[in-house]
Amino acid sequence: MYIVEIIFVCLLLLSIFIGLIRVFMGPTRADRMLAVQLCGTASVAIVLLLAVLRQESFLYDLALVIAVLAAMSTIGFVRLTWYSTTEANTAGGKS
Repeated sequence: MYIVEIIFVCLLLLSIFIGLIRVFMGPTRADRMLAVQLCGTASVAIVLLLAVLRQESFLYDLALVIAVLAAMSTIGFVRLTWYSTTEANTAGGKS
């Protein structure tokens, strides 16, 4: 029964590993941010799978916290990118 869950966890860990490679080698900041989102989503899936298997209710809370942190990091990235792009366009237009 647990063999299917072990296979899912291994696949999720593989996707996190591939995402970390993209974080360090990504050509653009957007690629890196998408890889961080992939890692966050896979982490939430692993924690939820553990919560079901171990029947621990605090793991559901942990998964929710990880999901909120991943969403907040995306919002922060978009705001940072938006303002730096706007400032670059404004500075380029004045010169």
